[in-house]
Amino acid sequence: MKLDRRTLLIGGGAGVGLVVAFALWPHHLHSDLTVERGEEAFGNFIKIAQNGQITVAVPQTETGQGIWTGLPQIVADELGAAWDSIAVEPAPLTGDYANGLAGGEGWLDGFGWLRAHRVQHNGGMRITANSTSVRAFEQPLRQAAAVARTMIVSAAADRWNVDPKDCETADGFVLNRGRSFTFGELAEEAADRSPADNAPLRQTTKGRLIGQPLPRLDGPAKSDGSWRFAGDVRLADMLFASARLAPPGGRLTSFAREPIAAVHGIRHVAARDGWIAVVAESWSAAEKAMKAADPKFSAPRTAANVRAAFDHELAHSSDRRLFRRGDYEGTVKASRPLAATYFVAPSQHLGLEPLTATARFDGGRLEVWAPTQAPALAREAAAQAARIDASNVTLYLMPVGEPAGRSLESDAIPYAVELARQLKRPIQLTLSQSASQNHDLLSSGALARMSALPGDGGITDAWKMEVAIVQGMAAALERMVDVDDKRRMIRAAVRAIPPYSIPNVTIEAVRPDLPFETGYMRGSPEREFAFFTESFIDELARAAGTEPLAFRMSMLGSNGRLARCLQGAARLAQWDGGGPGSTMGIAGCSAFGSHIGLVANASIGSDQRVKVQRLVAAVDCGRVINSGLVEQQIAGGLLWALAQATVPAPEWIAGMPRARRIGAIGLPRIGDTPQIIVEIIPSSDSPGGISGLGTTVLAPAVANALHAATGKRLRSLPFDPTAAE
Repeated sequence: MKLDRRTLLIGGGAGVGLVVAFALWPHHLHSDLTVERGEEAFGNFIKIAQNGQITVAVPQTETGQGIWTGLPQIVADELGAAWDSIAVEPAPLTGDYANGLAGGEGWLDGFGWLRAHRVQHNGGMRITANSTSVRAFEQPLRQAAAVARTMIVSAAADRWNVDPKDCETADGFVLNRGRSFTFGELAEEAADRSPADNAPLRQTTKGRLIGQPLPRLDGPAKSDGSWRFAGDVRLADMLFASARLAPPGGRLTSFAREPIAAVHGIRHVAARDGWIAVVAESWSAAEKAMKAADPKFSAPRTAANVRAAFDHELAHSSDRRLFRRGDYEGTVKASRPLAATYFVAPSQHLGLEPLTATARFDGGRLEVWAPTQAPALAREAAAQAARIDASNVTLYLMPVGEPAGRSLESDAIPYAVELARQLKRPIQLTLSQSASQNHDLLSSGALARMSALPGDGGITDAWKMEVAIVQGMAAALERMVDVDDKRRMIRAAVRAIPPYSIPNVTIEAVRPDLPFETGYMRGSPEREFAFFTESFIDELARAAGTEPLAFRMSMLGSNGRLARCLQGAARLAQWDGGGPGSTMGIAGCSAFGSHIGLVANASIGSDQRVKVQRLVAAVDCGRVINSGLVEQQIAGGLLWALAQATVPAPEWIAGMPRARRIGAIGLPRIGDTPQIIVEIIPSSDSPGGISGLGTTVLAPAVANALHAATGKRLRSLPFDPTAAE
């Protein structure tokens, strides 16, 4: 007898072959989750306990963006669960949790198909970055919850001897004509059932949780201080270490041993070619001894003005990546396009959480506690430092206390592992706030030369951007997975395309050779591109004698979602046209699958500082998961971008930003906080990203407002009203 894939041949004890339909043979959902007594796993994302608690395994790192609330809310809504029954835990480090947008975001460029498959399978692309979390995991989580729901409903229907179609779920119950079972009562029986191949999504409109501003699951713990960050880890017999690292291309040349010995509680000094660490019974003792040791490093000198590197590359580089639409050169021939140059200085993350990691090593097994947005890659780095296989490393994923992206690379881990391996004691290594600033992996900044030619009716007919920029995500991946691919700059060129229907567009992107290390930063490079584009669009509108909003609307025929956002922000802000003497500026951006319009009220104070009085945003981020999170992230992104736009750029020393005291950096204070209004435009489109969205439009909207108020065009970030442009 020929067997198809849905049958199974079983040999009987008497030598009789039995053919059993595979569809009737129970096959359980595979799960990598660890279950406790009284819990049942429903695939790789969901556990249901007999007491009714539902635990959602979240693959993405909580960086303050609320993903440990947003993703569980998707599951709760699809299950028909009660929000107060939802708990969350980090998903285990297996390949089943890789970010499904890795390929589309370009993270796998240059890998080759075999290596790309291997990295994905090993979980290497489990990365929290580029506002991808909801976009990548909404459908997998919704489908997983639908499968679990159908299994639970099927168990209840069998108990009642009714058709499952006559049952529904709500508030953690399965309901049928006045009868009910809790999910917990059905969990054990349901988990033993075969999952549906194509579980239908929940159709009822009653009692839905999606879109509601449900309270954050991490809110109470963060409010009462019980939320534990990496620096809060305490282990038996643990020692503490402080370190200083060599600048890029430098090495340790000297340090003083005698002052170290005078500090009470010192246990060990480790001096290597590229770093030095002091281990003590407390971190304060280790840091005191480190300061007393006064280590010296050699390093190449860094020019005080790093803009020269951008200017040189843009003027002389022949290695350019192009995007072309239409014929820019032919259109502007024999014409004089409007031109301007814009610059964004390299910027620091400026987070409060220092670089830190804790390691415990017994020679065969290694445990690591660290904040990381790329856990599989962090575990691999720990394994290499310990000289063991990654399968012998347990990485405990700690919440991230630095929200702007610095924790994508957990470069404190190898030092903690090396010390733990040598001393055979648990070691918590923490760099000081100053040392953490010195070794920040900055957003590269960017320089753009813009030119455009107005067409009939003032509408822009031709557009060109020449931009020098290092994509931080690309730089990070090159370090973490040792891959370099020129196509990454093509992606940069594509991301720089303006969101307007301009027929003739050319983008030329070059990668400058910078004297410092760059890394991933939330919102970049879209933040830089939006500053260039929306500021220059404002210049074009002024040159054409056209009101800035009307000028934009005339070119947004193919981008109705952004048009609605710009109109929405203008309506809420009571847009006055942004003419001379106004304090209003407008900007828009389409990024991360979402759209935003912003109107800013801004002026220059008597102290020559930029003052922002009000920010009014309208956002279309597709199907909203949690409206409260959207508002929080847009407002938070605007305030973070305001700091980046107004804090003075760092000085440079030996390829590093010179450290500054937090209080002396010039960060905006509570009294500087503008009024913020956020309107969410209803949409049935797929969810877009939001954590980086608010960062994109702040600078151009403020710059445009300042031009209206003062007549001065600020083309550089951070803003310096006293500088000549």
